[in-house]
Amino acid sequence: MLSAAEGILLFVATTEAVLGVLGNAFIALVNCADWIKNKKLSKIGFILMGLAISRIFTIWIITFDAYAKVFCQDMLISIDLSEGISYIWVIINHLNVWFATSLSVFYFLKIANFSHYIFLWLKRRADNVFVFLLGCLIITWLASFPQTTKVVKDVKMHHFNNTPWLLHLEKSDLLINYVLSNMGVICLFVVALTACFLLIVSLWRHNKHMQSHVSGFRDLNTEAHVKAMKVLISFVILFILHFAGIFLETLYLFLKDKKLVFILGFTVSSMYPCCHSFILILTSSQMKQTSMRVLKGLKC
Repeated sequence: MLSAAEGILLFVATTEAVLGVLGNAFIALVNCADWIKNKKLSKIGFILMGLAISRIFTIWIITFDAYAKVFCQDMLISIDLSEGISYIWVIINHLNVWFATSLSVFYFLKIANFSHYIFLWLKRRADNVFVFLLGCLIITWLASFPQTTKVVKDVKMHHFNNTPWLLHLEKSDLLINYVLSNMGVICLFVVALTACFLLIVSLWRHNKHMQSHVSGFRDLNTEAHVKAMKVLISFVILFILHFAGIFLETLYLFLKDKKLVFILGFTVSSMYPCCHSFILILTSSQMKQTSMRVLKGLKC
């Protein structure tokens, strides 16, 4: 039986999950329709569509895993569903973070303005950068599966072994293997945050430069840069909260009868795929206009 706090958090997380699926499905459909209309899929369209689809699967896995662990933990372990979920999670989570990293790198190379020769070299070879990121994704997949197998075995031993000193040893090994299995995701996460940080610095410098040369008012270009900085900062915050929520869910493996911690992690991790999808819709003129037409049609 859930407590009042657990029930409220679970309701909030479920609402976030439903809205996240709807928002990301809308992004995927708009970009798919644009692909069919123009008979050509742009690089940004491919990234946004892939990001939206991977987020939908991420939400489904997080939600299914959360409900299974909250309401039928014994069944989840006894029929080895956790093993299948773990392998699917490796694929989907890597894809989700890879598309988010690719989106950050795309905007960084397209919008940022640095005179450093490394940035200029990367900007001229943007296509090669994405090929390199794709290679990193494949390598991290191959490296993560053996470690994930170890994590699954350690989790089973952790649940069925009651010897105190062995339990402590298994927890340490489990934590190390879990970190190793997510090293690829962590590396991509760092790349995404670095690209966002450098882009924010570039936009902030440009905004300062424009303010010093425009007397009394901001031009439209400056307003656009301020808006872009706000979007990037919100993305960084949500992205960090997503991983913090996953970390809280992982702590559930090391704690007994701490459903509140797990449900809190579920709630926090669901904020990113839900909120950021609507940020993307509201900051894109095309998707914003399409969403307004859809809402008017539903109202009628």
